[in-house]
Amino acid sequence: MPSNELIEENKKPVERKKFVLKKRQAPIEKTQKKDYIVKYEEELNPSQLEAVTTKDGAILVVAGAGTGKTKTLTYRTARLIEDGIRPENILLLTFTKKAAKEMLNRASLVLDERCDRVIGGTFHSFCNMVLRKYSNLLGLKNNFTIMDSADCEDVINHITNTLYPKKEKRFPKKSTLLDMYSKSVNKETPTKEIIEKEYYNFIKCSDKIIEIHKGYVKYKRENSILDYDDLLLYLKFLLEDNDNIRKKLSNEYKYIMVDEYQDTNTLQADIIKLLASEHNNIMAVGDDAQSIYAFRGANYKNILDFPSIFPNTKIIKLEQNYRSSQNILNLTNAIISKAQTGYKKELFSDITDPKKPAIIRAINSQTEAEFVCQKVLELLDEDIELSDIAVLIRNARMSFQLEIELSKYNIPFQKFGGPKFMEAAHIKDIIAHLRVILNPDDTISLNRILLLLKGIGAKALNQIIPLIQAKNYNQKLLPSKYSTSLEPLFKLLVKNDENKFSLQELIEEVLRYYKPILKEKYDDSQKREKDLEHFSYLASQYQKLDTFLSDLALEPPDLSVEGMYKNNIKDDCLTISTIHSAKGLEWNSVFIIGAVDGRFPSAYSFNSTDEMEEELRLMYVAATRAKSDLFISYPIDMYDYSTQMILSKPSRFLDNLDEELLEVWDIEEEE
Repeated sequence: MPSNELIEENKKPVERKKFVLKKRQAPIEKTQKKDYIVKYEEELNPSQLEAVTTKDGAILVVAGAGTGKTKTLTYRTARLIEDGIRPENILLLTFTKKAAKEMLNRASLVLDERCDRVIGGTFHSFCNMVLRKYSNLLGLKNNFTIMDSADCEDVINHITNTLYPKKEKRFPKKSTLLDMYSKSVNKETPTKEIIEKEYYNFIKCSDKIIEIHKGYVKYKRENSILDYDDLLLYLKFLLEDNDNIRKKLSNEYKYIMVDEYQDTNTLQADIIKLLASEHNNIMAVGDDAQSIYAFRGANYKNILDFPSIFPNTKIIKLEQNYRSSQNILNLTNAIISKAQTGYKKELFSDITDPKKPAIIRAINSQTEAEFVCQKVLELLDEDIELSDIAVLIRNARMSFQLEIELSKYNIPFQKFGGPKFMEAAHIKDIIAHLRVILNPDDTISLNRILLLLKGIGAKALNQIIPLIQAKNYNQKLLPSKYSTSLEPLFKLLVKNDENKFSLQELIEEVLRYYKPILKEKYDDSQKREKDLEHFSYLASQYQKLDTFLSDLALEPPDLSVEGMYKNNIKDDCLTISTIHSAKGLEWNSVFIIGAVDGRFPSAYSFNSTDEMEEELRLMYVAATRAKSDLFISYPIDMYDYSTQMILSKPSRFLDNLDEELLEVWDIEEEE
């Protein structure tokens, strides 16, 4: 086993520098315009420049991996404002709030602070904003609450148990039911058809599944709660059924830009078409070769059909890559050329590196893991930082052996995809209290907060819930045995009804009420209190409760606070990530492990052309994360329990490639 001196050396304390606090001076007023002209021709390549300077009409920018699509959107935002378009008339839709904020901040640096007034955000946050304004036209209360997926599953479970207390042995789990219903909405396809195409093993109970779906829709309506799909669905209804509002919104957002268009679902594409109906000024930016989210309902065909949906579409291809060496691009170009459909493009780069990608043949998963560890130590010798090295996996289970070996070699690592902050039970408890304060009709949240109390069981709920929903907190109407448990909760709800609190004060009151429950319910309550502190910090950035809860549902924090603390300790650590989580990221050195046929691509995709195509795109996305080093490894003796087969061949995506594109290594034991 190699020496760990490099790792140990890394652990030596860094010499601290002194930082002197200076007295705060009066802020410098922002100028309306910079004292220089943006030189677009000098800062953009010809294809980017064409996309930025094309003002009107439908434009499809096919942006290959690492070709600067963010820069293109940033500069186009600045250029539109420079051309006299009011910032409020520009709509920038992205898939994360962070991406929209980053683009608008960068646009402000390119031009000036007028870019801050551009309407930018996610599809769901935009839908939420519009629906709050026009909720009465859809029969919705404007204080509707938004459920996350865990809440949706709880509602579905409640309805299932109510309608069918005795289910069949082979009945879908609540998470599977939610997937069915979500796909039905996003793909605009009847639930029965979704079952027949994708869940055919549940065809026998399709009638019950459909009845539960109807009950789910009814329950949400009666309790003024929406899920993520409802936000899209209701906005589409609003635009289709109210011509005046459609025209108003279309004329308000005269220039629309959509990032990652390949990841849109059918509903989102319909919404874009309706919003652009009065002007056709729509720019879609995306890469069909990076469409990997079909499991979330993304429709790969949206980007392919864009030119036929929007007349006279101008197609611009971004092919100059600013991330990877040409040797890596030669391989990734060859991999994606195997795709049966898509826009043809050939990525090129000015970055030269003599190293070629390597295919590594290992005897088994143990040998493969040892290879990764030893190669990581060699990269450290070459002054590559641990934080600039990643191991990418097809699914989260494939890194088990590697994690053991990394620990043996004392190589610190961080794995993407751990427990989410918003999924922690104690955080969901706090949010349930806040949702009840905002919307007493939220029965699921009411159930949750009441069942936390001593002596309150399922039978008591039917007596207590109607009182809270009517805002009648007279405990004399309830049996005396409930008084002790309910008194603190009723006091909290009464105080809030009197509107005595700011949001921060409300959070403090709820946390003060909840902490005794936390200590009673959880053995590790002290550790969980750190999460509550972070929750309070998140709330301090908001003024209104409804905005705070909406943002938590639409853009939830990723990691638990405990995880954040661990990450800070391991500031310089290797990354292990699923390919889906790695999209949009980059590292100097990338390992793709487990590239054995049957695992990557998965054996489950063998009989579906669409699924096989998506597996191919996954390999392409993984390989294009690498800047300089790319290692693709596979074991020749892997037993797959799901298929009960010995897997031994490399991924079919690596078959029949030109030998000049890569090196092939066999791992040999040292004699």
